[in-house]
Amino acid sequence: MRRVVITGQGAINALGHSAGETCAAMREGRNGIGRLHFRDVERLSIQIGGQVRDYDPATRFSRQQLSLYDPNTQFALIAAAEAMAQSGLEIDEALAPRTGVVMGNSGGGLQTIDENYRTVYEEGKNRVHPFVIPRLMNNAAASHISMTYGLKGPTYTVSTACASSNHAMGQAFETIKLGNADAMLTGGSESMLVFGGIKAWEGLRVMSRDACRPFSKNRNGMVQGEGAAVFVFEEYEHARARGAEILAEVTGFAMSSDASDIVMPSREGAVRAMRGALRSAGADASQVGYINAHGTGTAANDRSECAAVREVFGAHADELMISATKSMHGHLIGGTGAVELLACIMALREGVIAPTIGYELPDPDCDLDVVPNEARDADVSLVLSNAFAFGGLNAVLALQRV
Repeated sequence: MRRVVITGQGAINALGHSAGETCAAMREGRNGIGRLHFRDVERLSIQIGGQVRDYDPATRFSRQQLSLYDPNTQFALIAAAEAMAQSGLEIDEALAPRTGVVMGNSGGGLQTIDENYRTVYEEGKNRVHPFVIPRLMNNAAASHISMTYGLKGPTYTVSTACASSNHAMGQAFETIKLGNADAMLTGGSESMLVFGGIKAWEGLRVMSRDACRPFSKNRNGMVQGEGAAVFVFEEYEHARARGAEILAEVTGFAMSSDASDIVMPSREGAVRAMRGALRSAGADASQVGYINAHGTGTAANDRSECAAVREVFGAHADELMISATKSMHGHLIGGTGAVELLACIMALREGVIAPTIGYELPDPDCDLDVVPNEARDADVSLVLSNAFAFGGLNAVLALQRV
């Protein structure tokens, strides 16, 4: 099987408008969660989120482009541009059919949906913009990335709720590994921070009104975020031949289904996914130094995930570092695993473990080293990234230093 490496990364989210800004904020333990700003926010019970601040789409895209791009697509294109620039990958006639796109996304163009529901049902208008469908469809971001760079290989969107981007990156990894592509742009994007999006999530009663505190005994729910992260995955020898800088190697991937409950997490499903990722990577549990947790800040998820880590890693669990960066950037739903992969790469390249901020009280059910409140210097060579979604769909990636 061929080896797969990462040669470029890009991002935009509540912590910054680039991968570099995002990682700097993670190192500082900065909180990107704050009061939301959009129409009718005062009607919501939940008024906080990890919103992208100081963003003017008109400085990034033309009027014609903005007629086609929901913010979900805008964020994906911004992240992809940064990833491609860092990678230095040049798409020629021979490489185009061997390069594709797999993006994770859950809500599609939710801002477009929200605006047009208002147009029809609130304002009583009988016509909507002719590009509503191209703007709101889930595959819009993947398709526009493909068209922007002329990528003619396998291109599609994965939608598995909160595990979407981990599933997408896992599919990109396996596509290259099996020889069906030489490079893939992959990651995830989401833009659910609109009135209808938050109102729908309020109904589940899993949202915090004040902060995201994963693993802390006084945690009281998740906080939504928005944005995107995109990576260039590339076959190892192809990257070496062109002299590309290698950020990390993707060595393992596994998926599982709980097949139990539509919203409650399952320890057994998480265990199978983590063990499967280690098996895929040909690694022993004792080699793992850091896990980027799913860590949503809900009582059920954090307890279940910690129990699963205990089962998979045994005595080694006491030596592991595990942190939840959602405490800083919020839960990007379909895009969250992609932003969290930045923390995994930072751990491998820079030896910096992103913290779990907002941690206040120890919980006996979460008795792991959760890197509370401050980043930590550490030498790790193998890391895992966990994603466990509503619907009981789990996806875990393993990365190592090259």
